Amino acid sequence: MIVGKTKRPRNVDIPRAAAILYGDWGTSKAYVIGLAFAVAGHSSFWLIAAMCVLTALVAVNYMTICRHYPDGGGVYASVRHRSEIISIVGAFLLVADYIVTAAISALSAFQYLGVRHPEAFAAFVILFIGCLNYFGPRHTGGLAFLVSVPTCLVVVLLALFSLPHLGAAWNNLRPLSGSFTTNWAGFVGIVLALSGVEAIANATSVMQLDPGTTDENPCVSKTSTPALFIVMLEVCIFTALLGLAMNALPGLEASNGEVNAPGNPNVRDYMLRFMAQVFVGAPFGHLVGHIAAVIVSVVIGFLLLSAVNTAIVDLVAISFLMSRDRELPPQFEKLNRFGVPSWGLIVATVIPAALVIAVRDVSGLADLYAVGVVGAIATNLGATSTDGKLVLKVWERALMFFTFLVMASIEFSLFVFKPSALLFATVVLVLGLIMRGIAAERAQKKEALAVAINSDRKLESVSLTLPPPAHDSSGPPMLCAVRGIGRTLDFAIEEAKETDRPLYLLFVREQPVMAPGDRKRKWTEDEEAREIFSYANKKANGHTLFPCFAVSDSAADTIVDITATVGASYLIVGAPERNMLVNLLRGNIIRNISDILPEEIHLLVYA
Repeated sequence: MIVGKTKRPRNVDIPRAAAILYGDWGTSKAYVIGLAFAVAGHSSFWLIAAMCVLTALVAVNYMTICRHYPDGGGVYASVRHRSEIISIVGAFLLVADYIVTAAISALSAFQYLGVRHPEAFAAFVILFIGCLNYFGPRHTGGLAFLVSVPTCLVVVLLALFSLPHLGAAWNNLRPLSGSFTTNWAGFVGIVLALSGVEAIANATSVMQLDPGTTDENPCVSKTSTPALFIVMLEVCIFTALLGLAMNALPGLEASNGEVNAPGNPNVRDYMLRFMAQVFVGAPFGHLVGHIAAVIVSVVIGFLLLSAVNTAIVDLVAISFLMSRDRELPPQFEKLNRFGVPSWGLIVATVIPAALVIAVRDVSGLADLYAVGVVGAIATNLGATSTDGKLVLKVWERALMFFTFLVMASIEFSLFVFKPSALLFATVVLVLGLIMRGIAAERAQKKEALAVAINSDRKLESVSLTLPPPAHDSSGPPMLCAVRGIGRTLDFAIEEAKETDRPLYLLFVREQPVMAPGDRKRKWTEDEEAREIFSYANKKANGHTLFPCFAVSDSAADTIVDITATVGASYLIVGAPERNMLVNLLRGNIIRNISDILPEEIHLLVYA
């Protein structure tokens, strides 16, 4: 029995890693600037500057985390070896964050696009993106990269048009007024888009290895550190710059949680669009300013919708991983025929869609948003900084623990200042712990049943062992990748017999994220694989046949890797489904295989 690689190839480079982070951090400008002005008026710049400092602090600490956790440094993975309970709490806080991320990103996108009833459009697009993910996860690295490039260009151009207005903005700037508690409450209220740092920490398992390192002793700091540093600089510099330039907008006033300008009421939730209209329109006229505002709206809108997709994919992945660890009911790990957990996908789309309809306001969603992301990051930083087994420099450990204290203070302040955030976090944790209890109870019953029928299972295992071939084949080997019993399998067996070649039969169980136990799974534990290999063995009738089994979140890469490993001269695959919509949404696996297959291996597509 040959077991294939179950890890996704490490092909995420610096630009794609940065794009994953920028998809969340880059969206912060879209709504944080307006929310800050609604809270503090012409004193808002000081709150925005403080938030930029916190962003830089978190980024520096996650550079350290990514360096020490090259196989995934998110809160669930990195904390689990310390305490399962703490990792579960951190994971459910991250679930709460992803739910609100999808809701607030979708709502803000349609606020920028200026449609009527943006909450209805937001709910629809969340469900639509969920339907697209039914056919396989929309991997966010490439998509985020494509969207982040025009967004960066738009932000840079908007910043350039803002430069002539910085003098007026500085003159309009006011010092913070009121008590420390009031200003702290305002600062806590705008600490929002930080969850992307957890996404990039989780992505270390697919980042390119540093030169001289291997999968056995991996290190990805030469990918993760530059990605974090580049995005941190862009977000901090341009958020602060645009937050300052906002004060130059004529007649801008904060009133009852909203921001109004002469002739433009309620600009809080699309402040960048309004800035483009004013700052570009000043030298070039109203028409050009309007065109600039439309461009900003479309580009920012697409970035926000990309963030919706990222949040849904991350929600599905974390629920699947927790189910595999028996922390959630087993329904969350059951895959559809495209390798996607259906129950996890339903939860990841229906709940955010319902939330955006229920709240309907960016400010209200922002209150719920911060409690999840701040809690998850605080949990990760606290557990990592106090882990004596990690070889951290003194300044790294001290800085990380200090950042943990700051994030913990923000979290507790959110519970005090934002009762709705406390209620939301409590509901998510309670529901999560209830499901964890159900999962634990079912796991105990399943283990008891397994003990009761242990002898039957042993007999089944013996009956599923394939007998050795009757004779050795003389030709170079062939490999056939199959999805099920059908004509492709029959053709491969007959071709192997006629040409007297040994046949490697590969079945790949595709799923969105890998759990540690997946690397040890055998084909006897997979019902579909058992049926295929048993059928093939009878059909081969003694011809040399080697079953290969792999669990992977990248089927094309796994197929090519195993084909090259066994030294096959021919790779046989079945033609993709004739459903054009399915092929469009999932991508053409034949094309993906062909792009990376070594030239010396012939590809035979059986139609």
